Amino acid sequence: MERTGVTAFQGKPLTLIGGEVKVGDKAPDIKAISNDMTETTLSDLKGKIKVIAAVPSLDTPVCDLQIKRFNDEVTNLSKDVTVVFISMDLPFAQKRFCQTFNIKKVKTLSDHRGADFGVKFGVLIKELRLLARAVFVLDKEDRVVYAEYVKDLTLQPDYAAVIEAVKKIV
Repeated sequence: MERTGVTAFQGKPLTLIGGEVKVGDKAPDIKAISNDMTETTLSDLKGKIKVIAAVPSLDTPVCDLQIKRFNDEVTNLSKDVTVVFISMDLPFAQKRFCQTFNIKKVKTLSDHRGADFGVKFGVLIKELRLLARAVFVLDKEDRVVYAEYVKDLTLQPDYAAVIEAVKKIV
């Protein structure tokens, strides 16, 4: 399934592969690669409130600001909250980024191998083979309580809305 009109890059429309994940949906289980090169699934985080942020690449200014903000704000809401950033960056690059910028509370996952997350959450950009900027909040049963597909890759998500969604289920 391909969708247009959801996101853009500097105003230029992009095509997303995969269906839209909506509030109330049961989140699909995904496979991605962690920094130690092991396969990780959403099921591995069972019983946690999850904030999942899809980003094009950690090595861009907006993604850099976003991961640092979530590391500082969202992870301090409750020990039951896990923040996951997922991109097409290689696990080695993600690990280096986190070490360089002292990102210790956010888990990073790479979708580079199979784009499983990208397709299942509807954020794989056809033209770039990168992930669109999006944020999903899942409750402990993996129900989607918040979903935001950011209108342009150069824009930041609605931090206040993400934090409010998490606070409602903590």
